[in-house]
Amino acid sequence: MQITIYTDGSSLGNPGPGGFGCVLLAGPHRKEIAQGYRLTTNNRMELMAVCVALEALKFEGSEVTLYSDSKYVVDAIEKRWVFGWERKGFSGKKNPDLWMRFLRVYRRHQVRFVWVKGHASTVENNRCDELAVAAANGENLLEDGGYQPE
Repeated sequence: MQITIYTDGSSLGNPGPGGFGCVLLAGPHRKEIAQGYRLTTNNRMELMAVCVALEALKFEGSEVTLYSDSKYVVDAIEKRWVFGWERKGFSGKKNPDLWMRFLRVYRRHQVRFVWVKGHASTVENNRCDELAVAAANGENLLEDGGYQPE
């Protein structure tokens, strides 16, 4: 079964409180996931959204089309930069914890990434943004243990 995923991340200040939102669609099924963090960055939330969405898939080898408005995430994968970073042990790269987490789950599925313009006419991407902002403004904010202040 083809699975469609939309993801978005947001931070209120960079760094600042942040959150992510995901919408997963498979046939008649729909799942929304969101979580907020006390102190993080926008790029961490964009990447966290992708990790959490892929981790939510129940079956290995799923065929996934993942839509994101994050050039940081989409370009790193589609232009294959992340694989070079991995070979070099992520030396000097930001967010190595999330990139390693991403690669573990990415390799369990067949994922195609599509960049979409943020805050445009993509209904589900806009929904992810709503979820991310609401999560960042929420009360049950988690600690982003991988966030490293500069």
